[in-house]
Amino acid sequence: MNERIFKDKKLVIASHNKGKIIEIKALLAPLNIEILSVYDFHIEEPEENGATFEENALIKSTFVTQKTGLPSISDDSGICFSDINNEPGIYSARWAGSNKDFDSAMHKVNTAIKKVRRPNYDCFFICSLSISWPDKFDVTVSGKVHGKFSWPPKGNKGFGYDPIFKPLGYDLTFAEMDPNFKHKISHRSIAFNKLINLCFPDLKC
Repeated sequence: MNERIFKDKKLVIASHNKGKIIEIKALLAPLNIEILSVYDFHIEEPEENGATFEENALIKSTFVTQKTGLPSISDDSGICFSDINNEPGIYSARWAGSNKDFDSAMHKVNTAIKKVRRPNYDCFFICSLSISWPDKFDVTVSGKVHGKFSWPPKGNKGFGYDPIFKPLGYDLTFAEMDPNFKHKISHRSIAFNKLINLCFPDLKC
């Protein structure tokens, strides 16, 4: 696995999902660097044609680094439901359509699971984070958190599929949890902790 100590003064978040940008900024807050996003540069979204979360994360970070000349961090994440062959997976955002209608996407999941004869409701969120540098060096890691499908949707503190996901061991959905607590146990946090070991060792407790 690649590793490189991050010594730059600026880092661009390569995401057009404002919920993700907020979470990543919170995770990066302890760094004494300037955190920017694609909205600071008016960059369009690249075509995500990778076959895995890791590939799509790298596509986004390298694209934004090429456009800005700055190192960038990207996130490709989604949710997988075992009852429907681990869909929507890498297509999690696309299930919400071009207008990012996750309410519709969640109902689509529920409709599909209701057709399963004996559902187990197992699911997991996965997050791949990738940092790319202008010299074409990159680091990519992944984190996963398992849970159960929960219907109807509950909570308004999260985004995406958070209202229908209950992490194992908890009675609340991600969208019902205090965001600061969710940050500590989420798939994004797990991936970020791996990234800390490889790129930001000064952040380790």
